Amino acid sequence: MALSNEIFALSVPVLEKIIRPMIVYVFLVLALRVFGKRELAQLNPFDLVVLLCLSNTVQNSIIGNDNSVTGGLIGAFSLLSFNYIVVRYLFQHRRIDQILEGSPTVLIEKGKVQRKGLAKELLTESELTAVCHRQGFGNVNEIEKCVLEPGGTFSLKAKKPSDDEVFRAELLKRLDQLSDRLDKVSKQQ
Repeated sequence: MALSNEIFALSVPVLEKIIRPMIVYVFLVLALRVFGKRELAQLNPFDLVVLLCLSNTVQNSIIGNDNSVTGGLIGAFSLLSFNYIVVRYLFQHRRIDQILEGSPTVLIEKGKVQRKGLAKELLTESELTAVCHRQGFGNVNEIEKCVLEPGGTFSLKAKKPSDDEVFRAELLKRLDQLSDRLDKVSKQQ
């Protein structure tokens, strides 16, 4: 079985194979910035479908009229190299990085759900509750603060019990201990 020469032959100039992924990369970074952190934070079935379709939609923009292995490798290498350069540049220029990534969005503040923050990020309360559950919280009420970071991660801070709540819990614990001791004494008699 002989391999066809077309498997490695480029039908598009090498410079075009390098530039195309860069153009698509810049477009996608800007588009994801405009459409919000939600796409990065958590994927519901609709978001997943959009991202899968998006990758298929821009495929031809990246590879052009070329299905060769060489063209695909050049395109992938260009994309990875350009991403490396952008990440390194942004690491050294934090202000530009902050402009591109955006700012954090507060979703829960002092135990109260921030509806404006949810609306800004197009998140429902049930999606926020699911995030809280994944982080080990039983209820949104257990959270002091929840922030959706620019990179799409959620930062959650648990509520600290008040002094009264700590006192009440300690008192109930001691009452339970006393009750257990009384039960033991009554069983011994």
